[in-house]
Amino acid sequence: MTRKVILTVAPTGGMATKEQSPHLPVTPQEIADDVARCWEAGASVVAVHARRADGLATCDPDVYSEINTLIRERTDIVINNSTGGGIHGDLPIRLNDDLWELDWNERIKGIEGVGCEMATLDSHTITASFEGREHLVTTTPKRSRWLAEQMAARGIKPEWEVFNLGHILSDFTTLTAEGLDTAPYYCNIVLGGHRAFQGGLPYTPKILQMLVEHLPEGTVWGVSGIGPTQLPATTHGLLLGGHMRVGLEDNLYYSHGRLATNLELVERAVRIITELGYELATPAEARDMLGLPQLDSVPT
Repeated sequence: MTRKVILTVAPTGGMATKEQSPHLPVTPQEIADDVARCWEAGASVVAVHARRADGLATCDPDVYSEINTLIRERTDIVINNSTGGGIHGDLPIRLNDDLWELDWNERIKGIEGVGCEMATLDSHTITASFEGREHLVTTTPKRSRWLAEQMAARGIKPEWEVFNLGHILSDFTTLTAEGLDTAPYYCNIVLGGHRAFQGGLPYTPKILQMLVEHLPEGTVWGVSGIGPTQLPATTHGLLLGGHMRVGLEDNLYYSHGRLATNLELVERAVRIITELGYELATPAEARDMLGLPQLDSVPT
């Protein structure tokens, strides 16, 4: 039987701006339009970040609800909201001249958006460095537990996002073992962001192999490759039995010096998946693989 692959598109993120790429969707309608095109091309999950009217990051549940509703009116794609937020907009709090923190109380509003089926759970604390500023992204053990409990109470599936081996072996493994998520667990392995995220790792074949070997039993996993890492890391992940994520959140370029669109990145991923002999999972198949309930009705 041919293996089914879940293809995730991450269209916006919480870092890049329109000034960096005119192809970046930031309004609810732009995001929904891009997601619809990517769904038609074969994406079965969307990793949603919200933006304010000025294009900067927010986790406002009303904005998430608008985005999610527009997406659901046109597609049956699995909707995965972020609790990471972004490095600008509503999120940064200035601690002193050199240090900022991403506001925890703002970040967690991502799970309040109508239509949210999954949400990111970064069960670790890291420092993100961008444009000369350092941002603490603080998710302590107590916060990780609280967020896992809140997701469970709301019927939201966590996407456990990890940047290194310690992130796998600590809260992800501990909280799933305690039953705060049920198998199949879903883990997004992020590689190639080590220059911006303290504790992040570069992509090498040995590093990815090591991380995969330490995932808890019952984990469904995929790879996010940052920047030029996207193509080799995600393709290697396929060969190791994982799933694939692409999009402008992770990588603004199609090739050296040439800006990409989300659709182009998805179409290339579809070609890679099918040329390797795998089949694309439909959103309904992805829900089965992730342990999510099916939709009551499917947009046509």
